[in-house]
Amino acid sequence: MEEKVFEEIAEKVSQTLVKAGSVFPEDRYGAYERGIAGETEELSCWAMKEIVRNAESAARKHSPLCDDTGIPHLILEVGRKRTVDGDFLEAVHEGVRRGLKTLPGRPMAVLGDDKERIEQSIGLDERSEALCPPPIQLKYSEDEDRLRLTVLMQGGGPEIRAKTYRVFHKHSMDTVVDEIISWGKEVIGQLGCTPCTMAVGIGRSHYEASSLMLQAMAEGTYDRQSLYEKRITEELNKCNVGAIGLGGNCSVLGTFMKIGSQRASGVRIVCLRPCCCFEPRKATVEF
Repeated sequence: MEEKVFEEIAEKVSQTLVKAGSVFPEDRYGAYERGIAGETEELSCWAMKEIVRNAESAARKHSPLCDDTGIPHLILEVGRKRTVDGDFLEAVHEGVRRGLKTLPGRPMAVLGDDKERIEQSIGLDERSEALCPPPIQLKYSEDEDRLRLTVLMQGGGPEIRAKTYRVFHKHSMDTVVDEIISWGKEVIGQLGCTPCTMAVGIGRSHYEASSLMLQAMAEGTYDRQSLYEKRITEELNKCNVGAIGLGGNCSVLGTFMKIGSQRASGVRIVCLRPCCCFEPRKATVEF
């Protein structure tokens, strides 16, 4: 790969990561507007207005939406006519390093060998760019000319409250959705950074369910919600958690759910992630 092409790819990825970490998608502003308009609890209404003001300021300054700047997760969509090689992937990783340095990302890379990293016994790398992303998720695109990268910045609070487990479906979609709602009721009051967005993936394995949950975050929109997504949101908004736990009827802005292939089995594997008030933090770039 020519050096000029490498630099172009790396710079695009860097800018995309900064945008993911600092800019609200337009549909989220609309979701907050609806939440504020329908909120009857004065303090929760104030908190949501402050969240929006924080987002507007972050976008103007290209600064992080939150002190927990997140771990970059990458989804790469590839059409039939496009190719990806090692040089391209190295350019993507270089772009991630540059983006983390520019944002800047919070230093979170734990130093040491396997044991030392688990125990966090010798401290952190002070460089933002030392935080390496998980393996890139590769997704086939029916658009044969597409080569698109989505960057998701995943914060720690939602990861602590997330859950991936089996659900006995009993040949009923309602049974699965009811279980998701039950899980949601357990976690939204513990999250702290509400109103949240529920991200759900339903697949055949824990890996697939988690992958589908990430795709739901990347592809979901507050402007188009399925009947089941609406049902999950409406039921969880009855919990009276409100913005940052202050009480009220807007605890969840919306639900993004993606259902994959299923196997002939009595169980479905469900991954639920309660995304915080700033998430999903995402941005995309086309190559």
